[in-house]
Amino acid sequence: MPPHHPPLSRLPRWGQDAVIASGYFALGSVLYSAGLHSLLGGEHIPMWTRYALLGVLCSLLLLRRRAPGLLLCVALVPLGVDAALGVTVPMLLAFGDTLYSATLYGSRRLSRAMVTLTAVGALAASVIALLLVPDWRIAVLAIVVYVPFVAIPVWWGTDIRWHRELTETERANAAQLARIAELDRDAAVAAERARMARDLHDVIAGHLSAIALQSEAALSTTDPKAARTVLTSVRENSVSALEEMRTMIGLLREHGTGEVTAPARLAGLSRLTESARASGMRLDVHTDLDPATPLPAAVDLTAYRIAQEALTNAVKHAPGAEATLTIRHADGVLTVEVTNELTGSAHAGESGTGLLSMRERAAAVGGTFAAGPGGRGWRVHAALPVPEVAA
Repeated sequence: MPPHHPPLSRLPRWGQDAVIASGYFALGSVLYSAGLHSLLGGEHIPMWTRYALLGVLCSLLLLRRRAPGLLLCVALVPLGVDAALGVTVPMLLAFGDTLYSATLYGSRRLSRAMVTLTAVGALAASVIALLLVPDWRIAVLAIVVYVPFVAIPVWWGTDIRWHRELTETERANAAQLARIAELDRDAAVAAERARMARDLHDVIAGHLSAIALQSEAALSTTDPKAARTVLTSVRENSVSALEEMRTMIGLLREHGTGEVTAPARLAGLSRLTESARASGMRLDVHTDLDPATPLPAAVDLTAYRIAQEALTNAVKHAPGAEATLTIRHADGVLTVEVTNELTGSAHAGESGTGLLSMRERAAAVGGTFAAGPGGRGWRVHAALPVPEVAA
């Protein structure tokens, strides 16, 4: 159901001001015609003078939104003339709207000053009434009647303005929160895409690279036994790639919040080394890991993926070369290091997705990563902190 809007709010602002000004003039005319306009004398004043003053003041109300400060200053002139001739209710009603407009539509400084000006004006008018009116009882009665004409519009305008500013502030805060939530969602999506790209590269590309290199070796060898060994490794890599891809797809379909990656650990390091050797690499492995001391899952997985990617790069860029894989755990740090000789076809300065992926994985667990020429070959080094397990 569409929201209901009052008919006046459907008009443009100048139209609303014209209707309000006309309403005050119509109300004042009724009071003048009924003789309910006088507060402090002035009955001998011709009525056309009263209508003229009211018309001038109501015409000035067309400025109530566009120039409320100017309206307030200029409106004092007809009000002062009316007060000199004898204060009337229609003029006070119309002037009350100028106070209301200055408080609600004026600048913040003017709105705040209206409270002080109203208090000072009411006090001054009270003192003048007590001094000029012979009968103090009539003076007090005039004060009681006059003060609400001045105080109520200012109080009402202040209250409405406060609620409007509060609503605008809440709306701005809601918009900012929505923008922050949108940025957080974008960042989360970007981070998830980067993580999925890293996992696809490490999990699938590593196996496919090994399969491509090993199948090439199988095609070039004439030794049936060596060819069978290579093809066995090709099958193992194919099955591993298929299993890990199924695991990743299953995690994605389950909308899991954990890391979208296959459950690989250093306990399965032998498959990596056998695959690298089947590709023709002469690989030495040195590790001092204690099977009885489990590593945190994140550190274990990161170390495995870094070793996997480093060996894959070594096989790809230095086929048939000597390489060394060293994994040590000491002083709360797990160190993974892969060094290999540089052959004539190696690209020592190459930097691509693999190095970026290894660096991101090490940083994700608070570790450090470095890769570059070292000694007589290429060196990949990762230091991963291992949190102490509370007893």
